[in-house]
Amino acid sequence: MNQTTETQNPLRTEARIAHGALQRLRQDLFADAFAFRPLMPLDDARVVGWRQRVPKRIRRHVRWAPHCAVALGAGIIFLLTLSSTMHYGIGSIRSFVTLGFCLLISVPVALTLFRPVGAFWVSMAGVVLGTLGSAAFVGMYGGQWIGVAFATHLVVMTLVVLRTRPRLALEMWVVSFGAGAALAVLVGMAGKSDIPAMGTFSALVLGVAAAMRAWREERRQVVETKTATAEERSRRTLLEERATIARELHDVVAHHMSVIAIQAEAAPYRVADTPPELATSFATIRENAVAALTELRRILGVVRSEDPDAFVGNDPEAPQPTLASLDSLLDSVRGAGLTVEAVVTGAVRPLPQGVELSAYRIVQEALSNALRHSPGADARVEISYVLGGIGLRIVNGTPSRLAKPSPGAGHGVLGMRERVQMLGGEMTADHTADGGFEVAAFLPVANTGANAAAGEGVAA
Repeated sequence: MNQTTETQNPLRTEARIAHGALQRLRQDLFADAFAFRPLMPLDDARVVGWRQRVPKRIRRHVRWAPHCAVALGAGIIFLLTLSSTMHYGIGSIRSFVTLGFCLLISVPVALTLFRPVGAFWVSMAGVVLGTLGSAAFVGMYGGQWIGVAFATHLVVMTLVVLRTRPRLALEMWVVSFGAGAALAVLVGMAGKSDIPAMGTFSALVLGVAAAMRAWREERRQVVETKTATAEERSRRTLLEERATIARELHDVVAHHMSVIAIQAEAAPYRVADTPPELATSFATIRENAVAALTELRRILGVVRSEDPDAFVGNDPEAPQPTLASLDSLLDSVRGAGLTVEAVVTGAVRPLPQGVELSAYRIVQEALSNALRHSPGADARVEISYVLGGIGLRIVNGTPSRLAKPSPGAGHGVLGMRERVQMLGGEMTADHTADGGFEVAAFLPVANTGANAAAGEGVAA
């Protein structure tokens, strides 16, 4: 029993394989054979190189070059076929038959632009007519029909393969030359036709076309994968930068909320005979401040859980840096080999902690980019305290040597923009005329004077 089952299993496997092949054949060549599948014009990325080589008047039409080439080819095939097969007087029945035959084998070439699989079947009809015409007009000019029909049919199959998928090459080849061989036997031309030679040659041509189509699909998939990877890397970098900003903002906001809670708790004890309504208000303020701190810590816990290595090598309890720590940053950058000069203009004054922190991080990231991408170049940091905020300009010169590859880098500017947009500022980052790079940002500060006065009051 087991031996019989083992003997039948290979047969069943072969039957399943054959059934699957027939299903694919039916799906590819028979199901919706005349469905409308137009050839799209060339995209801009593939047209850029061509546009520089053609006159300006026709540059916008270059994207339709494949359509024009196929349509022109169909017209040329019609004229050549007509000239080689039309040997009868105008108005005779044979002349009309020949004209119809010429149309039947040339139209499918143009039809591949819109209905590729349908064009294959129309071309097959031309092959059948060419075989029958060669058999009916044997010894006359009709003997040329079969050669012309097969040559044009090969062109159609090649275009269909280039437009659809590689496996259609084998399917169309089997259908075409299986039907051609059977038809040659029926009309008595089995020994007189060149079907074996044409089959071998067409197999080579279709194999090359299938390989080209497979290579194009593989190349397209690689491009799509690289694009998706770059977009995912940008998105991940943006999310990481936002998480960093969220942690830093927690430290900034938590400090002020703690001060509010402490002052609200101590205020009733600073005034004798505090009214109950006022004491209740202060108690409510303290409760809201403590609740806000609890919520901030909870949200920060979620952010940290998504990035458990965020504080590796850093002290999470350390105070956030400000522009007062700029000298130590510049010293560390100089120790890494970057010659940097710092210039501060305007009246130096304390700014809101979030602005100070963002300004420090922007300078830090810009100098890191200079170290990474412009080795050997000099850098200059300009900090301008103005009435409405603070201006930053970090510029580096031309590198003196080639930069080492930095996989995964290239998103520092994205993080800087995120910080500037968070504060409602403006930023530009671009190459300079001498080959360096410049980052310029402005961080607005509203009611600077009032904020400074409030800070002095808290300190007192």
